[in-house]
Amino acid sequence: MRASHIILICFFLLEFAAVGNSQPPLPNILLFLVDDMGWQDTSVPFWDKPTPFNRRFYTPNMERLAREGMQFTQAYATPVCSPTRVSLITGMNAARHRVTNWTLRKNTSTDGQHPSLKFPEWNVNGLSPEAGIERTVQATPLPALLKQACYFTIHCGKAHFGAIGTPGENPLNLGFDVNIAGHAAGAPQSYRGLENFGNEEGEAPSVWAVPGLEKYHGQDIFLTEALTREAIAALDQAQENGRPFFLYMAHYAVHTPIMADPRFYQKYLDTGLDSIEARYASMVEGMDKSLGDLMAYLDEKGVADNTVILFMSDNGGLSAVARGGEPHTHNKPLSSGKGSAHEGGIREPMLVKWPGVVKPGSSNDNYLIIEDFFPTILEIAGLSKAPTIQQTDGVSFLPLLRGEGQTDPDRPLFWHFPNEWGPQGPGIGAFSAVRQGNWKLIYYHASRTFELFNLKRDIGEANNLAGRKGRKVKALAGILSTYMESVEAQMPVEKESGQVVPLPSQALKE
Repeated sequence: MRASHIILICFFLLEFAAVGNSQPPLPNILLFLVDDMGWQDTSVPFWDKPTPFNRRFYTPNMERLAREGMQFTQAYATPVCSPTRVSLITGMNAARHRVTNWTLRKNTSTDGQHPSLKFPEWNVNGLSPEAGIERTVQATPLPALLKQACYFTIHCGKAHFGAIGTPGENPLNLGFDVNIAGHAAGAPQSYRGLENFGNEEGEAPSVWAVPGLEKYHGQDIFLTEALTREAIAALDQAQENGRPFFLYMAHYAVHTPIMADPRFYQKYLDTGLDSIEARYASMVEGMDKSLGDLMAYLDEKGVADNTVILFMSDNGGLSAVARGGEPHTHNKPLSSGKGSAHEGGIREPMLVKWPGVVKPGSSNDNYLIIEDFFPTILEIAGLSKAPTIQQTDGVSFLPLLRGEGQTDPDRPLFWHFPNEWGPQGPGIGAFSAVRQGNWKLIYYHASRTFELFNLKRDIGEANNLAGRKGRKVKALAGILSTYMESVEAQMPVEKESGQVVPLPSQALKE
């Protein structure tokens, strides 16, 4: 269906609803996704007590969002960026969609070299709305469904859904009406407008150069601020045409390169932080200011009471261990960081505000995972029965927002990463994992070994119980293997033997 036809249909539907007044207006939806933000990179504590790291950062707008909404203490994503983003807008687990590592160039793997494993032919080209695109997962994207339901759909910031030269590279192909600065790359060449965000004059742009922000080139402005201004301009368009909006505010911050946001940098140096950590803290505060600016806009326009705000990060913070001793973030008491199956790599800060639905100042300890955002947002928009070409894995957490129930304690969450990301650290490397209740099992593909943790008693995953809890290992390995078989999860091949790495249950029998 042509865009002009959709707009015309939406106009008549919205006019009919306004006249008939039989249904409440569709809520606006603001999905605020931060890149590489750790669970502790905020002044909002997501544990049972504040920590020194919570006191290091200044995020007053996250604090406001927590006061006015619900914070989730056990929200999960995948260990790296593209898998999370594809799961978010398709509702599929990474084992099913097979975009298991980050994407960039067409038909080119980003896997690091491994001494003993050959990695599978995963979907290096990412997500595609079209059939027949090699090494992609074809799916019906979330913004396309929202657009069909008359939402004005805005993408702002980092896309990272598909490789260069494929349909998924451009958010406009995925159902967004507006694309601001989104392309194939997952990081900016530069955060500085004075450096044209990495676009060199007279030269072919770097693959990492941020596109579409030429009006800010040469200006003393930080990328986070430029994106926020453009997002607000796009929201003005939504106000003018009278359509509810879906804003996917996907900041490049706080991903590397770690560059000082000059508005906030000196204050952190003055506290005694070294230059790396001060630069990082300034980027966090700049991200928080963006959140505050958007919330202020909603208040100013009188639409805050009919807007759902969802705040999330795409993976854990890039930890000191992974950086080889050059820290800019810390996830303690969680273990490890980005790229890891340990909690520091997958547990994220999550907040939700929905006036009249979510109880202000509430906290929720139920666990959920990134693919759950897909059915939840559709249900918020009244589209719980919207057809998709893909089979989904996500479960709506709308009952949690309404205070109507708890997570099924027997529901398992799954992670699958048959890849090599690069840095070293606890829990990093090719793995599959499952959490059920308080228990988490990690299976390492190269060594065929297991880690078992009771997260309620050992949030820092310091005590591996696999050698003492054989029955629990066997039970969780069975649940994990059954799911992996059901989605035909890809496994690496051992270089020496040429054999496919066995599933967890099979490894226990060997």
